[in-house]
Order: sequence, then C-alpha cells, then structure tokens
Amino acid sequence: MRITFELSPADIERFQAALEKSRRATRCADEVDVIDATKYALDHLSASAAPAYVRRRLVEVQRLILMLEDEAWALTDPERSEVVETLAYFSDPDDLIPDDIEVIGLLDDAIMLELLLRRLRRVLNAYADFCAYRTTLAAMPGDAEQRRLHARCLAERRSKLHARMRRRRTRVVKD
Repeated sequence: MRITFELSPADIERFQAALEKSRRATRCADEVDVIDATKYALDHLSASAAPAYVRRRLVEVQRLILMLEDEAWALTDPERSEVVETLAYFSDPDDLIPDDIEVIGLLDDAIMLELLLRRLRRVLNAYADFCAYRTTLAAMPGDAEQRRLHARCLAERRSKLHARMRRRRTRVVKD
C-alpha cells in the first residue's frame, strides 16, 4: 500500500522548529558524542521491526556516519555541521513523536530525515563520486611512487568535489 501526503509550509515550519530545538540542545555536544548516540540508536532500533519507510532511511543515516568518519573525504563546515545536526535529530528518542511509540514513533524521524537528506543531496552525491573515484584508484596496481600519485589525484578530486558542493550550496541559498 502506498500512502502519500503533502506537507504544507506550516507543517515544514513545525519540523524546522523541532530541528532548531534539537540544534539548541546539541550545540554543546561534541560531534563524536552525536555520532556515538546515532550508532547507539541504530544498534538498539530493531530494523526488522521498523516500518519500511524508516528502514529505507536508516541506510542513509549509516552513510552519513561513514562520510563524517572518512578521513580521506575530510568534510568541512558548513556541510559537516548540517550532517551532525541531521544525526542529532535522528538520535534523539524524545523528538516530536517519542521513538518508543509503537508503529508511529519513528514517523517524524523518517519525515525529518527525508527533508534533511534532500538538503544534503549535493553533499551525498559528491561523497558518492569521491568513493567511486577512490575505488577506481585503489584497483590500479602500482609501486610506492604510483601510490603517491594516486594520493595526489584523490586529494585533487576531493578539492574539486568540495568546491562543487559549495557552488551548489551558494546557488541553493541564492534561489
């Protein structure tokens, strides 16, 4: 069964208010603490019992964690802060709808994740491009000099992708 609904601007404002409340609560939190809380939430969430609309987004939450922890990607602010805020909302069990309420407890998380993942699409796409490029480089044989060249190529690709994210962010903000 497929159920769709449309969020009005007032509905989106409610979600924005909830996100702002989460931001204020986590301003003093360390990024590592937010990541640990998110991992804890993922570990203690029965994914098999979670509704499918939530399970589809859990994969994206895991990808956000991998992206933050990927030292080679070296995501910087403001994108890094956006990702941490997304994880902070997800990891809060007492958000708009407490997570322990049967069936609907994760509904607000799924909606908020969808809204925030749309905002982070340029970051996620750039990271996917980076990972694909890194995989291609890793598959190439080579000696120590070749590995240095690969590292340099990877750094150049990362710089270009970071610049692309910022250009797209600037365009989105201006529109």
